[in-house]
Amino acid sequence: MSAQSTLDFPPPGNDGGDGLGLADYAQRAYLEYALSVVKGRALPDVCDGLKPVQRRILYAMERMDLGYGGPTRSTAAKPVKSARVVGDVLGRFHPHGDQSAYDALVRMAQDFAQRYPLIDGQGNFGSRDGDGAAAMRYTEARLARITGLLLDEIDEGTVDFMPNYDGSTEEPRQLPARLPFALLNGASGIAVGLATEIPSHNLREIADACIALIKTPALAQEDLLALVPGPDYPGGGQIISSAADIAEAYRSGRGSLKVRARWRIEELARGQWQLVVGELPPGVSTQRVLEEIEDITNPKVKTGKKALSQEQTQLKASLLAVLDLVRDESGKDAPVRLVFEPKTGKTPQQELLGTLLAHTSLETSAPINLTMVGLDGRPVQKSLRLMLEEWITFRQSTITRRSQYRLDKVLERIHILEGRQTVLLHIDEVIAIIRQADEPKAALIARFHLSERQAEDILEIRLRQLARLEAIRIGQELTQLRESQGKLEDILNNPGALRRSMIKEIEADAKTFADPRRTLIQAEKKAIAEVRVVDEPVTVVVSQKGWVRVRSGHGHEAASFVFKAGDGLYGTFECRTVDSLLAFGSNGRVYSVAVALLPGARGDGQPVTTLIDLEAGTRLLHYFAGPAHALLLLSGSGGYGFLAPLENLLSRQKGGKAFLTLGEGETLCAPSHAAGSTGSQPLPPATHVVCASTGGRILAFEIGELKTMANGGRGLMLIDLDAKDSLAGAAAYARSVRIDGLGRGGKPRTETLELRSLNNARAARGRKGKAADLGFKPSAVARVE
Repeated sequence: MSAQSTLDFPPPGNDGGDGLGLADYAQRAYLEYALSVVKGRALPDVCDGLKPVQRRILYAMERMDLGYGGPTRSTAAKPVKSARVVGDVLGRFHPHGDQSAYDALVRMAQDFAQRYPLIDGQGNFGSRDGDGAAAMRYTEARLARITGLLLDEIDEGTVDFMPNYDGSTEEPRQLPARLPFALLNGASGIAVGLATEIPSHNLREIADACIALIKTPALAQEDLLALVPGPDYPGGGQIISSAADIAEAYRSGRGSLKVRARWRIEELARGQWQLVVGELPPGVSTQRVLEEIEDITNPKVKTGKKALSQEQTQLKASLLAVLDLVRDESGKDAPVRLVFEPKTGKTPQQELLGTLLAHTSLETSAPINLTMVGLDGRPVQKSLRLMLEEWITFRQSTITRRSQYRLDKVLERIHILEGRQTVLLHIDEVIAIIRQADEPKAALIARFHLSERQAEDILEIRLRQLARLEAIRIGQELTQLRESQGKLEDILNNPGALRRSMIKEIEADAKTFADPRRTLIQAEKKAIAEVRVVDEPVTVVVSQKGWVRVRSGHGHEAASFVFKAGDGLYGTFECRTVDSLLAFGSNGRVYSVAVALLPGARGDGQPVTTLIDLEAGTRLLHYFAGPAHALLLLSGSGGYGFLAPLENLLSRQKGGKAFLTLGEGETLCAPSHAAGSTGSQPLPPATHVVCASTGGRILAFEIGELKTMANGGRGLMLIDLDAKDSLAGAAAYARSVRIDGLGRGGKPRTETLELRSLNNARAARGRKGKAADLGFKPSAVARVE
């Protein structure tokens, strides 16, 4: 059933009639569809934490008397076939596919999917390895005991009801949840333009947080997070994100936490040992981990390639060097038991563990997206505090409505018993009136000043209830009822009593259903994939068209390198195998490749574009290879630049890292090496920066006037350019620089400027500089030592 929309739809098209324009109709129809998906299928409600299909299943099962004890039942109901439940749900409340309803029922019965399963299932309800449940005709289901917290008060006027899809019966808009199940079991769903990913939490911690907020609405965020330190996943595991990251995710309602498996080392005979994983991160199965290890140890050639990449080969070698065997020993006694046997008993334990964490889902990310339908009926991303506050408001409303319902029942019963008390004092007269009067009801009302309801009750009363013993029982019951009346009226009229009642009920429920935390929260460093590389000198050769290769050693002559026809040398970089190659794109992104992964010097090498994921329309402009501690000067043709450590430009993603901000029409200048030794000769730290414009102006200033920007950006103005001028390049230097350009007839020209010439162009950063008599227009600037 589609939810009621609160959106303002566009008026009908102005076509001279009463018709609706096609564009307006399409917009209106899509908005109605989107709102129906958001509120009617995909997102949970903050009040009871359920999606509509889940709510309908639980309500239908409660009406089928499939409860696990409660106010009206002392023992658990006998489970029935799941097909019977699904049929009742589809026929009365949820006119959708039977498989979607059964899938929702199955998920609510899986203890590895929900922290507190709401359905007690018997039969095959699937496994954490992704095995599906048996058909609904084979499985049986009944409500779990904890589901009483959602349904026990459903018939006490606590929530509103609405007609079902065909108007033949009614269904609840929400269930009167006694605890915030939106946080206890979490939720996952994708709507139209919205998605939700709410992790599960520990019942005891959430209950304590609710009590603290009821007592102190202005509770500090730090105190709230001390009560709710983080999610508590059904499968356990360990959250290794910092407390600050968890706090930010709860504050904004969105984030990502790093979660890893938990393991232990089992010592074996003769100095042998094995690594045993007993808990996995959420959404990870033993089957998935085994498949990942299989993909690493027996890699397949990627589409469009003729052979395994060097990265695949190295990864396979690094894993096989430490891992001998893996097997899944999960079973009835141990839901998760993955055993990893090392290559030898002398294999370092941390080396095996680090390799597995870095390359498999034993360490992964768990998203947080606290998007749900709020009290106002709108789907909104909420913070942890707001979720708890809205649930507390809802719970106050349900307790108020329940108390009023119970008070009305108590007052009605008191009214009946007071009438009985009256007639018991005049029992003979009452009997005579009933026997003789033509209208005994009216006669009783007139004689004893009774109400119609009291008179009807007296006329329907049995003779055995007129005994003297009954009078004593009525007096005792009236005493109890008037005591209940006082308590209920106190709750309704005294906010403090209402809060005390809420706290008392939450504490009682927490005492009944609380269990120990399963997920350990302990900050750890993220596992980094480390491939053993022999540290040795190499020379990286890059061609003008972006082909790259590596030659062993240093000191090679540039003239000795041969390239494809139409290609030439871009540059050579003397570095080491443990260093990185950077490729700078025209879009301001920086792509990094480990030098150890570059192809050897046989042939023409390999295009850099095959080693990275380059965006469509992006060109690679410049390259640099060197150690992580190298300091680079980065600049753009707009005249702005900054210093950045090379390690801050590195990225594990093949898609690179957005680092440089370029204005419209600007291009990236060649990076300049400012500090950090490379090659066989140490590089003296640069002391100054020289800028050359395409108009022939040169400016030199001290390098200390520049900013080091670890996160990149646009930087500071290097040189003040005229409207038609642009920056040809900027270089950091200690003694001399080389300026390249084109002379008359397009002939390449080069000029080397020593300290004396550069000192003549000295000024403060951001000045226009001095016109240089070079005889050509500069196109690039490079450091020369």
